[in-house]
Amino acid sequence: MFFLPLLIVALAGLAWPQAADLAPVVSRPVSRTVELPGELLPFLSVSLHARVAGYVTRVLVDRGSVVREGQPLVEIAAPELEAQIAEAQSKVLAAESDRLQAEAQLAAAQSTWERLKKAAETPGAVAGNEIVLAEKQVEAGQALVRSRQQASRAAEAAAEAQKSLEAYLRIAAPFEGVVTDRLVHPGALVGPAADAPLLVLQQISHLRLVVPVPEEDVGGVVSGGKVSFHVPAYPGRAYSGTVARIGHALDPKTRTMPVELDVLNRDGSLAPGMYPAVAWPVRRAQASLWVPKTAVVTTTERTFVIRDRNGAAEWVDVRKGAAEADMIEVMGTLKPGDLVARRGTDELREGNAMPVRAK
Repeated sequence: MFFLPLLIVALAGLAWPQAADLAPVVSRPVSRTVELPGELLPFLSVSLHARVAGYVTRVLVDRGSVVREGQPLVEIAAPELEAQIAEAQSKVLAAESDRLQAEAQLAAAQSTWERLKKAAETPGAVAGNEIVLAEKQVEAGQALVRSRQQASRAAEAAAEAQKSLEAYLRIAAPFEGVVTDRLVHPGALVGPAADAPLLVLQQISHLRLVVPVPEEDVGGVVSGGKVSFHVPAYPGRAYSGTVARIGHALDPKTRTMPVELDVLNRDGSLAPGMYPAVAWPVRRAQASLWVPKTAVVTTTERTFVIRDRNGAAEWVDVRKGAAEADMIEVMGTLKPGDLVARRGTDELREGNAMPVRAK
């Protein structure tokens, strides 16, 4: 008989295994950091090709050379181009000679016409037909001069076009950067039809850090925000970049959005192709609801918390979100201040009396 009260207490404990205090639903903003992979890319990158056909005479740089904008990199010799320029210049001289000849003929025709008009002032001295013929010769001369002038301008333009190709015999750096690959040597035949570039130039003093941000976190991306990262080459060193460009479109395969950060590589310790670990800040536009992790019950059919509704148990379906310490973010028909069982279990059936009220 002395053991009967103890037995009743034990049975009560088995009937309510979650007999613990209730916990309030807390509203607070999500502010956490997740580690995301990233890739460093050059801010500018170009493969330099030959614009004209010829032979490489000099390569003035090599892999790793730091160059400034406009600095000569490769020199090319093109004998065929020199012959084409000489031919174009001779055509210019010929066209100019034709133009001068046409202008001389026009001057002669105009002089003849002026004399005939002067002589025609005396009645019967000159036939009217001779004046008309002289006038037509002047008009024909003027048309010929215009034609010769157009031909001369066309020849000059063709010569200038050939002459301008000479500038491509010396390939210069389009921007300040580093030669990351050299693919040509003196004596090589190059030209516009060649697929292989001569050099690869990249700007590494300013880098792009591309981070694939998961779909659930893209709402917190803030343009201009600072983000820290580190690279395996310097594990003890922290770097940072600024959010500069947002993709605004998800990759259908990975369900991530590419976000680009601008990174200043002042000391040259970073290099394109590195894969940094990015400490990505996760933010939400609105505050979220949080409950203890132990309050969320997950079964094969549903995920829920048990809310105290006027002393009775109510199952409320939720979706789990981010986790921080012993709390977890939930989405469902809850509101701040609701009381839920701190240790949820499906043994506490819906509609049953809650065993303990909040302390």
